[in-house]
Amino acid sequence: MAILIKGGRVITADADRIADVLIDGEQIAEVSESIECPGAEIIDAAGKYVFPGFIDPHVHIHLPFMGTNAIDDHASATRAALAGGTTTVIEMICPGPDDEPKAAFEEWKGLAEAGACCDYSFHLSVVRFDEVAKQQVRDLVANDGVASFKVFLAYKGALDIADAQLFELMEIARELGVIITAHCENAEAVDAMQERLIAEGKTGPEWHEPSRPRCVEADGVSHLCAFAELTGAHVYIVHTSCGAAVDQATAAGRRGVHVDVEAVAPHLVLDKSYAARPDFEGAKYVMSPPLRDAEEHEHLWKALADGRMVTIGTDHAPFNFEGQKDMGREAFTCIPNGIPGIQERVDLVHTYGVCEDRINLQTMVATCSTNAAKTFGMYPQKGEIAAGSDADVVIYDPAYEGVFSQSESESKTDYSGYEGMTRKGRPELVMLRGGLVARNGRYIGSGGGGQYIGRVPTH
Repeated sequence: MAILIKGGRVITADADRIADVLIDGEQIAEVSESIECPGAEIIDAAGKYVFPGFIDPHVHIHLPFMGTNAIDDHASATRAALAGGTTTVIEMICPGPDDEPKAAFEEWKGLAEAGACCDYSFHLSVVRFDEVAKQQVRDLVANDGVASFKVFLAYKGALDIADAQLFELMEIARELGVIITAHCENAEAVDAMQERLIAEGKTGPEWHEPSRPRCVEADGVSHLCAFAELTGAHVYIVHTSCGAAVDQATAAGRRGVHVDVEAVAPHLVLDKSYAARPDFEGAKYVMSPPLRDAEEHEHLWKALADGRMVTIGTDHAPFNFEGQKDMGREAFTCIPNGIPGIQERVDLVHTYGVCEDRINLQTMVATCSTNAAKTFGMYPQKGEIAAGSDADVVIYDPAYEGVFSQSESESKTDYSGYEGMTRKGRPELVMLRGGLVARNGRYIGSGGGGQYIGRVPTH
């Protein structure tokens, strides 16, 4: 049966209007001022926003890290995504330095196929770069729909790669037309700072931020952009936490470097005081790059408003406080990095971005959906409300008021980084390819059903 959404305020990256949306099967059939379709199921969206399904371009689900593994599986993480209005995720595949890229891709894809409830794609981290890995990178692009790769300029001796390898990888990326996504810091500087602080007895989570200050992140962005300028590669800087790092990317863009910059929700609404909470509670807020001074919030929101930052992800990395985060009680360097947030992102952006007049609704859609679809080769299948696009639709109630709470999360994590914070607005109905999967912030689907989105090079 066709579905007809009547009278909603349809908001996309380039339009804001009252319109009807007709869904036929898994696709949008028509969007216009007034549609009649006898026999269709009618959804009254008057007074509500109608958004394209949101896309999270940066999540971790299956994540072996620092001697443990993220607590979510693909079922729980993607149920949480859908409850929060996110219908497509791009997961970071993070193999170890001895793993072959192809084997890692098959492992992650197999886990997602078995459990994912929303649609999904992957960035593949390159931590091994011998001749076998180089050929497999080429094969994954040609045969498996992988069109973006991740590099770490951090985590010395674990995930980082040498500059010579980085340069060669970026040359291959330029040749193949794929994107290099990058965690930008300076692995050597961070390692030295951590050793110094630990030796001085500064072991608590509040010392995580001083071990990797803003200048270290800005230096990593400058370094990556220099290599992009030399090779012509397209680079995408993930989880950018401070104005100094954004400024480095902006300057490179003015020189002709093809660079995109991502924000993530924690850096927009939390600050480093959270990591200084007593009784080791600050460990809940240890992530890299770390939470910064609250003054950085306005730098990031302004960069989103004026287009210097193009996407908002989560860097969802779900580790329990009990039994995982507390591995680092003796040294902050042993705290698994990351904050869960795959379910909260859209409402955080609406509450602290739109409702506080930092960005408008169209910018919200652009940065939380459409720009990711365009950047990573999924547009207009994803990220749009138009005839022929997938019927990934969020009917959003802007009048809802509440608070964020772990008790309402579909994630398995034992805490919420946003507990008790004000929440304005929530997804009332969420549709994935025309099927209703969430209602009033709760997953109501039957489990599974997510599809792999293979992508082709776009550059």
